[in-house]
Amino acid sequence: MTERQEIILKLIVDEYVKTAEPIGSKALADDLNVSSATIRNEMSILEDLGYIEKTHTSSGRVPSEKGYRYYIENILKNLDEETNGFFEFDEIFDRDVARDEIIKEAINLLSEATNCTAISLGPNAYHSKVKKIQLVPITSHQALILVITNFGYVESKQISISQEMDTDELIKVIDLLNEMLVDTPISKVSEKLHYEIQHSDIKELLKYRETIVDSFIKAFSKFARSGYYLTGSSNMLYQPEFDDIQKLREFITTIDNNEIFRIVDQDSDGISVKIGSENKVTAMSDCTVITSSYDTLEGEKGSISLVGPTRMDYRKVIPLLKYIARHIAKLYEEE
Repeated sequence: MTERQEIILKLIVDEYVKTAEPIGSKALADDLNVSSATIRNEMSILEDLGYIEKTHTSSGRVPSEKGYRYYIENILKNLDEETNGFFEFDEIFDRDVARDEIIKEAINLLSEATNCTAISLGPNAYHSKVKKIQLVPITSHQALILVITNFGYVESKQISISQEMDTDELIKVIDLLNEMLVDTPISKVSEKLHYEIQHSDIKELLKYRETIVDSFIKAFSKFARSGYYLTGSSNMLYQPEFDDIQKLREFITTIDNNEIFRIVDQDSDGISVKIGSENKVTAMSDCTVITSSYDTLEGEKGSISLVGPTRMDYRKVIPLLKYIARHIAKLYEEE
């Protein structure tokens, strides 16, 4: 890409972020002080290269996923991070209140400042893995399922035991679950259980599925949400990309069904940016998910994420996420 083509791509992204309207050659020609014909020729090359694309409703161009990726990895990299203007967040992090309250306020403000959906995933909900599963009888009709993680956290779920259940068979189920789930990240347990039910010996124990396996799924879902906070899902109502009610409904359903772990890059260090089809969830095909992770002194990992349209203000959002992640990490150092 030539220097002028890179400048044109930057202008297209910056303007599209502001207006959500396709960008024509005339507007760029005025900014660059060259002819519209020159700009059209350069835009044609950028389109052939896959960095911009036409829309069905206008002769203008919009950035493609490839264009956004180039913008983030090549253009923003060469710009100074705009770390000024975060004074409202400074005030939150300077407050002498409980850590969880500070994090919640910061995530709320992040969502308001960006008009996107903001997510905080605490360390205990982040990379914890299953260490052991136990079934503890309480009475002849009640038992507790205990989930113990590699960080020593324990989650419990009470279940009912019907008279038809055979104790030996219950023990077999627990043994199978221990075998298949040990060292599995908490966030992946539900997905793995659903898969294994169809592809392993546990399928033969389906008469216990409603009471045992479903109870495990609920227990893990509850556990994974500890230290997890989400706000601003209704912000998508005001994004032009979600004027399509079906798209909006799919997005809200994804949030409500706790599929959030499938769109947050839990294995990243620093900043991770997933654009459009790079996300695993169909409902996020018009979204970008940006995650900034942080580490605690104990070696645990947490993150904050922002979910919004691919037409996101990356220049503002990426430094802001880095800033918040750094300050949240400091909160864990002050314990």
